[in-house]
Amino acid sequence: MKARIKFRKYGIMRFIGHLDVMRYFQKAMRRADIPIAFTGGYSPHMIMSFAQPLGIGITSDGEYLDIELTESISSEAAVGRLNQVMAEGIDVVSFVQISEDKKESGMTIVAAADYEVTLLLSAKSMEETVPVPEEWKEKLAAFLEKTELKVLKKTKRSEKEVNIRPMIQEMELTEAGIRMFLSAGSEENLKPDLVMETFLKDMGLPAEKYPFHIHRRDIYAKTPQGGYLPLEDLGTLVP
Repeated sequence: MKARIKFRKYGIMRFIGHLDVMRYFQKAMRRADIPIAFTGGYSPHMIMSFAQPLGIGITSDGEYLDIELTESISSEAAVGRLNQVMAEGIDVVSFVQISEDKKESGMTIVAAADYEVTLLLSAKSMEETVPVPEEWKEKLAAFLEKTELKVLKKTKRSEKEVNIRPMIQEMELTEAGIRMFLSAGSEENLKPDLVMETFLKDMGLPAEKYPFHIHRRDIYAKTPQGGYLPLEDLGTLVP
């Protein structure tokens, strides 16, 4: 049986990197007595994979972890046991059974992510926010009318100029800040901080004068019809 765990990451835990989050969940699986499967060989390890690693400093309501189990466990029991051993800053939201097909793993099917960006009074704290200037509304409309937004995108091995405009699927001003629906995954992956920096540069504003916080709302897979579904919706509850 394969299962998908959805969890939130917030507070002080936003400063914990991906590898530490992985080790954290490995310990949580043991403490919660989740019947997780292990690989074979001389150095067995838990069979688990994260859909889309979260950057340090970013909070989220929609992170996903796929695991393989040796026996069935109900969704209610799994969520309850895991939350009993969780530290403040990570909460398990749901536990669903997913397809056994490797092509349906969260890591493989991620196609988009939904973000909310809030402007901060100071880079020292994400608690004090400021409203988005009203004049940004017209400037955002002009920004999105462009067919090309070329930026220098850096990877671990190189850097190249990329047109990020096709990867910005939606972007709008809200009461809370700026909402972005961006391409994500192995084929196309656009980070919200790069979009924000490009938008500020387009307006002729210095990025260092506008500190912001990024919150990931959820991660999505593409449907055959061309729409999007949260990864959680592609599984079923286990009774």
